[in-house]
Amino acid sequence: MGMGSDMYRQQILDHYKNPRNYGEIEEPTYTHIGENPMCGDEIRIDVKLADDEETIEHVAFQGDGCAISQASASMLSSKLPGESVNDLMEMDRDDIVDMLGVDISPMRIKCAVLAEKVAQDGYEIYQGEKDIDRTSTED
Repeated sequence: MGMGSDMYRQQILDHYKNPRNYGEIEEPTYTHIGENPMCGDEIRIDVKLADDEETIEHVAFQGDGCAISQASASMLSSKLPGESVNDLMEMDRDDIVDMLGVDISPMRIKCAVLAEKVAQDGYEIYQGEKDIDRTSTED
């Protein structure tokens, strides 16, 4: 891997050490919690939708876990505001790996996609399409 991957590794460490949008949203549209039991990662995502109920206005997260899970949550919380809920729901693991900018081993992919899955499941619960208490990457 060349200099580009080193830059992305530095970006991941920066988001891990200095997370963006860490905390809570007062009166979020929805909140959801998820975990990756294999690694011990846990993330809570708060999402505030705009009045149109289709545009993501703000995202915040709290949690503990490895550098990949926490950096992914931080990056996602910065990427989603201004995007549509449809954009969130269409995201998949390839989008998260592209966002992180480094190859993720099969063992770490569940760490990388945790925040995305929590945000997606939270929206489906909010819409009444899903009935779960927590998201788990083991499901």
